[in-house]
Amino acid sequence: MRLEQAILVGASYFLSGYACARRVRVAARELIRVSHVEDMAEFFTRLNALKLGWRFLSPGSLGRNPVHVSPASQRFYSIEHPSFGLLFDIDGVLVRGRTLIPAAKQCFRNLVDRNGKYKVPVVFVTNAGNCVRQTKAEQLSHLLEVEVSPDQVMLSHSPLKIFSQLHDKCVLVSGQGPILEVANNLGFQNVLTIDMLRESYPLLDVVDHNRRPKNSVPSTKNLPPIEAVILFGEPIRWETNLQLIVDVLLTNGKPGNAVTTLQYPHIPVLACNMDLLWVAEAKNPRFGHGMFLVCLESIYKKITGRELKYEALIGKPSVVTYNYAELLVRQQAENLGWTSPVERLYAIGDNPMADIYGANLYNRYLKASHRARAQMQAQGGGHPREEMVEVAGHEMAVGDSYGDERLPVGCSSILVCTGVYNRDQQDLPPDPQQAVEQRIFHGHRDFRFDPNLTQPSFVVQDVREAVELVFQQEGCPLD
Repeated sequence: MRLEQAILVGASYFLSGYACARRVRVAARELIRVSHVEDMAEFFTRLNALKLGWRFLSPGSLGRNPVHVSPASQRFYSIEHPSFGLLFDIDGVLVRGRTLIPAAKQCFRNLVDRNGKYKVPVVFVTNAGNCVRQTKAEQLSHLLEVEVSPDQVMLSHSPLKIFSQLHDKCVLVSGQGPILEVANNLGFQNVLTIDMLRESYPLLDVVDHNRRPKNSVPSTKNLPPIEAVILFGEPIRWETNLQLIVDVLLTNGKPGNAVTTLQYPHIPVLACNMDLLWVAEAKNPRFGHGMFLVCLESIYKKITGRELKYEALIGKPSVVTYNYAELLVRQQAENLGWTSPVERLYAIGDNPMADIYGANLYNRYLKASHRARAQMQAQGGGHPREEMVEVAGHEMAVGDSYGDERLPVGCSSILVCTGVYNRDQQDLPPDPQQAVEQRIFHGHRDFRFDPNLTQPSFVVQDVREAVELVFQQEGCPLD
């Protein structure tokens, strides 16, 4: 796990516009101090791939139109020498709310052999975050009737494990479900919830008249200064969370104090799950955590005149999220006994602005990483000592090569019509540039909209057709 943490520290440093470089360097030094030398060699090759690959990214066209695939008959999947992995979104692909999409169960029965062993690496990448991985794995196992391990599940908040520089700080968490347990499992040791904050300062939450203090003014409890805010997902009482989070930001983590001067930049804010909308049992999409972020950003700017800044944005379509998912795929391949690297990834999702955008962005990153590595090899290689010292300090020797040759060649995006996107109601423009005028960007404020990235590699009806398409693309016979 040390290696994964170190890689993601580098990823967050190079890919997050608001990441604090000094804090990341401190985290990297600590991880290097306790890591094995052979692990760190891999860390630095991946870290260089992240930096150089991102530098070479350009808004050029993906150069393809989505392929609409017709339905295929139900078949079993047979594999002799596989070299690919599957990334599955959950909501809108496998389930709608608590209801299983019919095509999902048979699809996964075909993905395992008679002993229940997966035929290819499978990882579930969801922007949900209101539970721990064990709980989500148990839910999927029950619904799909195949065994799903926690190591196959990536929730929106999973990469927060690498933000060790905040693990001993007093953090305020927002969301619903067992958020204290979630925070503790991620490594955070000093956690306050919105309810705990409200109970300590009962005069702060007064929108609901029935929850206002009755009779005498209650006493307040002194809490330690809040040093960071972590937004796990959409809360239940938006007005309470919005009010108290803004109070914390305006008072520099001391919501019981009066605001005298604006502290800016404010204390760190980390947000998981940027989905504006998601699909449940209702006929139309529902508000997601991205909508809550829009409200928080608007309120903060209206009051202060300044932009709310994020220490990190985690979850699809972030490249950091897909890089972490690729590491999980690599682990699954090793568990299956594969000796050759995973060459291709296929990401199956229902949301063009999250699943498709993120998979295409990661594909662009992979292509750029391989180009950068080839370019460095053509130039005779080199020792990126200065760049590595900036991140890791002087105590680490640096390897000879840029990039990680085990990175996949690419990541294809497959859009299904059982969730946010509905082929009967929406049509993808044949020219990606038309999407600028025809489609409103539902991505996060801090992501620059590139219409090419919303164009899927393939469009199919459901997850069963998606997996059958993958096996056809890979030349694997369908029994």
